[in-house]
Amino acid sequence: MINVADFEQAAAGLLEAGPLGYFAGGAGDERTLRRNIEAFADWELLPRVLVDVAEVDPSVELFGSRVSMPLLVAPVAFQRLAHPDGEEAMARAAGAVGTAMCLSTIASATPAGVALAAPDTTRWFQLYCFRDRAVTEALLAEAVESGYEAIALTVDAPFAGRRERDFRTGFVADVPAPAVEAAIGSDRPVTTQELFSLVDASLDWDSLAALCEGCELPILPKGLMAPADAELAIEAGAGGVVVSNHGARQLDGVPAAVDALPAVADAVAGRVPVLMDGGVRRGTDALVALALGADAVLVGRPPLWGLAVDGEAGARKVLELLYEEIKLALALLGCRTAADVTRAHIQHAAR
Repeated sequence: MINVADFEQAAAGLLEAGPLGYFAGGAGDERTLRRNIEAFADWELLPRVLVDVAEVDPSVELFGSRVSMPLLVAPVAFQRLAHPDGEEAMARAAGAVGTAMCLSTIASATPAGVALAAPDTTRWFQLYCFRDRAVTEALLAEAVESGYEAIALTVDAPFAGRRERDFRTGFVADVPAPAVEAAIGSDRPVTTQELFSLVDASLDWDSLAALCEGCELPILPKGLMAPADAELAIEAGAGGVVVSNHGARQLDGVPAAVDALPAVADAVAGRVPVLMDGGVRRGTDALVALALGADAVLVGRPPLWGLAVDGEAGARKVLELLYEEIKLALALLGCRTAADVTRAHIQHAAR
């Protein structure tokens, strides 16, 4: 297996229908799911030549920590459905490659447990605000105490999108999920719809401002698509923003994340870091995002396919492949560092 697509194909042959549909699927007719990937083909990288690229350094600094490349592991729920070692293995894989992992609120492991399993990995925590605020506050406190360095607050999921693959398979999450168990007071399996019924749909900009003021870690709203919302996030005290359509799992028919990125990056104008997720399958995709204004990208499904195929070693292999693709693409683009990639290195694809 020599690229992400190979791992995806292999994982599809290993996973049961329910988990496969949960991880691979999107909302509605999955137009945005397809578009997230296809949109990268609308952009062409424009190399500059006769640049000294004998030494290329893909590393970037985010919130005081340097990671090996401008690509981090995105939060993905219930990773023990892909492999028994779950999130702990994913965190170790990320650490082995020198990048960061963002742990999901609805993980099949606790923030403290993942920190214990991968103490040297740079870790972020993705936060859902539950209607039971005591559960949310306990999760946030555990993440802070366990050495997590940033909080990605999901803001695009007040309710679950219509994920029809889950309806067809009758998917339920039948693995431990400590945060969900705390929120429902039970360890019974839950459907996606039941899970999101626990989320506080009344969250607003005042809620974000209060969270930013009360937390010592930078808060990054994850799920922004509109430039006006990026401005409001900065006004509320956000330490960064994540351009995302939730992996196309919420509202079908919205733009691809990479298409929404340039306008959001322009609105932010360098005041806080801008990250993006959705559709990144190649190192060259990451460079397209950098050229359009992202400081880094997050990937969820690619390392998840690696985890499904071969546990920690598989996830590590996928991340190593992406690292090598990014490093080579930087050199061939004529950039010694990720920070050297600019809008001058990209153009619309000719039609």
